[in-house]
Amino acid sequence: MPPVPRAHVEPRRSAIVYAALLSRVAEAFRDRIALAERVKDGLTYKDAFDGRDAVTKIAEIIKTTDRNLALLLGRALDAQKFFHDVTYDHRLRDSANELFQFRTALPIEMEGSTGTTATLQRFDSVKYDDVDEVPLPSGVFTLLTDCYSPTCTKDRLCYSIACPRRLEQQARLNLQPQPGLKRTLSRESLGDLVEPGTLWIHSVSQEVADSISDLEKKRQEAINEVMYTERDFVRDMEYLRDQWIKPLSIRDIIPESRRMDFVTQVFWNVHEIIAVNTKLRDALTKRQKQRVIVDSIGDVLLETVPFFEPFVKYGSHQLYGKYEFEKEKNSNPTFSHFVDEVERLPESRKLELNGYLTKPTTRLARYPLLLEVCLKYTPDDHPDKLALPKAIKIVREFLSRVNIESGKTENRFNLLQLDQQLVFRPGEAEDLRLRDENRELIYKGPLKRSQSDNSDIELFLFDHALLVVKSKTKHEQYKVLRKPIPLELLLISPTAEDPSLTRGTANRPKPGLITKQNANSRPPPGMHPLAPIPSTKPDPKGGFPITFIHLGRKGYTLTLWANTYISRKKWIDSIVKQQEVLRERSSIFEPWTITSGFFTGLNRVNCAAPLNCRTIAELLMYRSRSTDSLWTDDGVYFSDLRDLAREPVKMLALMDVTQVDVLEEHQLLIVLSERAVITFPLEALDARDPSAGLKLAKRVSSHTSFFKAGMCLGRMLVCVVKASALSTTIKTLEPIDQQRQERNKPTFKKRLQGGNDTLRVFKEFYIPVESSSIHFMRTKLCVGCTKGFEIVDLETLDAQGLLDPNDTSLDFLQKREGVRPMAIYRVDSEFLLCYEDFAFYINKNGWRSRPNWIIHWEGTPTSFALHYPYVLAFEPTFIEIRHIHTGLMAQVIPGTNLSCLFADTPPSTNTAAVRYHNHRPYGGGPSISRPPMLYNNTYALQPQAPFYRRDPYLRDEIILTMDDRVVGLRLANTPLPSVSDAASSTAVSFTSYASTTTVR
Repeated sequence: MPPVPRAHVEPRRSAIVYAALLSRVAEAFRDRIALAERVKDGLTYKDAFDGRDAVTKIAEIIKTTDRNLALLLGRALDAQKFFHDVTYDHRLRDSANELFQFRTALPIEMEGSTGTTATLQRFDSVKYDDVDEVPLPSGVFTLLTDCYSPTCTKDRLCYSIACPRRLEQQARLNLQPQPGLKRTLSRESLGDLVEPGTLWIHSVSQEVADSISDLEKKRQEAINEVMYTERDFVRDMEYLRDQWIKPLSIRDIIPESRRMDFVTQVFWNVHEIIAVNTKLRDALTKRQKQRVIVDSIGDVLLETVPFFEPFVKYGSHQLYGKYEFEKEKNSNPTFSHFVDEVERLPESRKLELNGYLTKPTTRLARYPLLLEVCLKYTPDDHPDKLALPKAIKIVREFLSRVNIESGKTENRFNLLQLDQQLVFRPGEAEDLRLRDENRELIYKGPLKRSQSDNSDIELFLFDHALLVVKSKTKHEQYKVLRKPIPLELLLISPTAEDPSLTRGTANRPKPGLITKQNANSRPPPGMHPLAPIPSTKPDPKGGFPITFIHLGRKGYTLTLWANTYISRKKWIDSIVKQQEVLRERSSIFEPWTITSGFFTGLNRVNCAAPLNCRTIAELLMYRSRSTDSLWTDDGVYFSDLRDLAREPVKMLALMDVTQVDVLEEHQLLIVLSERAVITFPLEALDARDPSAGLKLAKRVSSHTSFFKAGMCLGRMLVCVVKASALSTTIKTLEPIDQQRQERNKPTFKKRLQGGNDTLRVFKEFYIPVESSSIHFMRTKLCVGCTKGFEIVDLETLDAQGLLDPNDTSLDFLQKREGVRPMAIYRVDSEFLLCYEDFAFYINKNGWRSRPNWIIHWEGTPTSFALHYPYVLAFEPTFIEIRHIHTGLMAQVIPGTNLSCLFADTPPSTNTAAVRYHNHRPYGGGPSISRPPMLYNNTYALQPQAPFYRRDPYLRDEIILTMDDRVVGLRLANTPLPSVSDAASSTAVSFTSYASTTTVR
């Protein structure tokens, strides 16, 4: 006989923890097992894991390939209720179809009251210093213990015949070839004993069984299973009634003052379920007794399943029942003793009360499975072929409602618990509104500050914000580490560095609405525009980084690390998906592309002004085909909104153009070029020769800081501002009547030399402070300067401060230095003042009209716009949109390199608005007015005809830049501009000098 070959024995890998100590294994298992939302039999379970994953993870922890050994160790943890089957029916199984959850700690020591609302009130009163943590299992798993002898090694046999290493040592020495430890495992140790049900084939005679086909036998077995499981379910509910509800109602186990409330909260409407299912059980039993071979059950089910509403009612309250039970068990020794006694009764079948409390919902989930088996073996011409699908559909509808209602309950319960557990730093407390009825916890999980950091950072993704906290303390509390991030102000990037420092250029979309089709090349919402595609490979430092960027003045950048690519992807996908939900829900405005990729590099757009001019449209049709004139020189360009695919056309070759405006009724183009205000007749512009218009140019002013055109005193006025650090000179001009010019038409030679003046002086005045903006009121000018807003009477040239210094509610503003006034809007009889940091209302006397109303901007706005009933604040990384009456955030539009080019607000009979305007023309300001048919408010008390009449002075466009794109902002779900639109073209200027600055 040939010698037995020496088996190769690999060195035993050292376990992550000492595998014999259950507490060590339990802690490692809890830290490593992945929890997720799982579905079993149509019911949804949160924070669950399946049996196969559990056995695999335990095997990894103890470094073994023997899954039976890992299963035994897992059952040792299960036996101490460290985790449990979601239905409490059986112990740990090595199956992907079986789901398990960890036992959770619940608050204790609360005073009782009545009703579900009272349950929440009791929960709210919890002091978490009294919360008991879930204890880790304790004990020694002897199969994995090491020898206590100091001389015992793996390669040298110990003196003791009971050494736990002996079998392994024998295997290493190849005294007997075997793959590992030799154990004899009973069937009961690895597989749960199955209670045999009464098979139909055993309940009938052999003659009856032989008289039907095999298909019919399977059908009868399926029907029989429906019937006997229904009897079992009713028996279980009667067990709750007889062994729990009745004794607790009459015996002195619970104090009498809260006895009935406790019974109601724990067992809720079990009596209703017993009534409904007793009727179904009796009907099925009666049908079974009529004939040995049951013909049909569909009609019986259709008479009963429509009345399964008690299951929904029970499922929505089940979590509160578990909470009351656990709380009472932990705080009442008499009740705890009663629980132990009842659970030892033979009627309990070794199943704890929680197992019976879950049976109503699990029974509802089993109906579709049982009935589908019946349907599978039912002939096509049988009445049940139509009846059973109807019954299944009805049950699934109830099951769906149970999932929804129980999900709402669990979500609210967890949020209330979390709200009690949060601990903010002193002075940083913030109301996350976790008690709101519609608040939702989307996802939660741990991340790490760094790969070398062993402590986990817990993240909670709500439907409105992201919260970063430190993992639980011994009192089950969370310490808030950073300011919560509103999802509208959150950008994420799968890099370990600030993506704003990354160089790169995204693919350019085609002109038109920014839709999903032409935005495929861009990152999804919430992803940083310059963020690279997430890699499936770990970072060189180890792990998978996620960078969270909080936009705004109080923002920050935080990089955390996920252990796996799947974990990082789950976080990114969850955040992006919820941000998309928020955007669709609050979509008031949406951008659409006017031109993209044309103004790149140093050639950037500074300003814009819309106009409706047939002459310009005709000129665009004959534009030069030469590409040189489009790219080499800077100047004034025109873009045709009727044909967004066409590139902008250069109409004037000018240097350093920082501002442009169009007085369309006077056919006049005003340009601020190299600090000089120049006017051009629109008819002199020639797309084929950008220098042709220069021949009819008229210089109005030099050394100009900025200019502003608007209506005041019923006149069209142009204010030319020369500002210095100590003073400001403002020259107010008005266009010269063109008809009078026609009567005094100059000679052709004189026209070529410059011709008549286009603007004449109306008023000129001086202010002894630096000014940064001009705002037109009905009869007065409002000047924004370093002292605040100043009102100037153009008839008397008297000036006074807008705010009354006697108003003590304005002390917060008067005592601050360097507060920058930026915009003022008239809303009904009030004025909305917008500053760089905040906004508030005043009345016509300069007193604050709403003392408790104020907006604190999330960002640092560089310009504003008004589109009733919303005010828009533009900052380089996002547009902040708020409701002007509530002050609440209505929408956030993120972007990069954002700059408002033009915004104007047409006045109505009760709402006149003026806007901020800086060195770069319409670099800040108002917007368009929303047609009254789109909203219904008590402020629109007078006729709204001006909203529909297009006044030549009113332009309702909002134009801005995003990266290298010029885009318009429009109300969501409104059509793009067409040939018939009133605004048919837009004048755009740009400069190649990046040093152009805005007056601060």
